[in-house]
Amino acid sequence: MESLTQRQQWLSVLAHSSASALAQHWQALHLAPRFTLIRPAEIGLTRLMARMGASGKRFVMGDATVTRAVVQLEEGTLGYSYVLGRDKAHAERCALIDALLQQPQTHALLTEKIITPLAALREEQRQLRAREIASSKVDFFTLVRGDN
Repeated sequence: MESLTQRQQWLSVLAHSSASALAQHWQALHLAPRFTLIRPAEIGLTRLMARMGASGKRFVMGDATVTRAVVQLEEGTLGYSYVLGRDKAHAERCALIDALLQQPQTHALLTEKIITPLAALREEQRQLRAREIASSKVDFFTLVRGDN
């Protein structure tokens, strides 16, 4: 169960990373693993569901473009990816990194050089966004007249 949550974490980091940041970190490693495209990157749509604030009723918020890919390393390990948008190279790179992260010989290197920096960048972006939202927060209050 531990490895499942760990894999979910790195898949989330990869899916939320920008294509340029991931490519930059990947190219710096100069790795050239041999792999086969089991499912070449393909573009599709997914429906986005949301919930209403007070009642919790679900509604269709809209559709989003998603690109998915599946690769297989020579050893047989499969790597999967689903990324928002239409970037096929990004989806295939995410799937390849997912497969390599499952290998003991490359796991530590990729975690240190790709996952950790991208997770830190994502957290920094989240905090920046939270500060922007907090700076525009408006507190509404009501004054009550004392007519008693």
